Amino acid sequence: MVAAGALACALGLVLAGCSSQSVQEEQAQGGQESAQETESTSSLEGETLNIYCGAGMTEPFQEIADAFQQETGCTMNVTYANAAQIQTQISTTEQGDFFIAGSAEELKPVQDYVAQQTDLVKHIPVLAVPADNPKNITGLADLANADRVLTGDPEATPIGKIAQSALTKLNLWDQLMDAGVITTTTTAPQISTALANGEGDAGIVWKENVTGDGVSIVETTDLDAFVKTIPSATLTCASDSAAVQTFSDFLQTDTAWDIWAKYGYERVQ
Repeated sequence: MVAAGALACALGLVLAGCSSQSVQEEQAQGGQESAQETESTSSLEGETLNIYCGAGMTEPFQEIADAFQQETGCTMNVTYANAAQIQTQISTTEQGDFFIAGSAEELKPVQDYVAQQTDLVKHIPVLAVPADNPKNITGLADLANADRVLTGDPEATPIGKIAQSALTKLNLWDQLMDAGVITTTTTAPQISTALANGEGDAGIVWKENVTGDGVSIVETTDLDAFVKTIPSATLTCASDSAAVQTFSDFLQTDTAWDIWAKYGYERVQ
């Protein structure tokens, strides 16, 4: 930004002329910098980033990936799956540029492949029910009266691990499992879809997955202690350092933050 000089002296007219020239010079310089930025951005044409992302974040992350591709021309090849599937793929193929995980814990099995990680947004678990809430579920304790409770697979998904931990603290997990009440899924979005279709009494799912008119969130603090953080991890097998750095920077822009916020995520402070 050009600061307008204001010196009250006899050289005011001369200074005004110099200021005008300075403005023109800085505008020209700014134009050159903009052109250089545009040139730098367009240099990602023909480049590709291969990214693994937890299936529960498909909608917001795909929108972020599309925005980056539109802005830079870089092809975004995103694989969505549960954490266990992604961990296996990374360790088996030793390929990929990023892992956008559902929680920091999901990076531990592939820590040897993580070059750098940055916290992005909070991943908030909630108790969800069909819109009409047929069992009048008001908190986790009420799940003892449910006929069918939907959770993620605790062996494969972060949301499943949370459900198991939360219900175990209430001495409900084993009870509900033994009674055949708990049905597990391989991804979090499946839980919300099933509830909306009347295929369960309640479920523990990520906040952003509760969409549409057929499902709603129960207002309870029972899961507040289980809020996680979504990290972006750059992998050691990343092949294009320029594209990797450019996308890492993009994830810190208002464009990316606004997309996360639109889907109910909260920025990590």
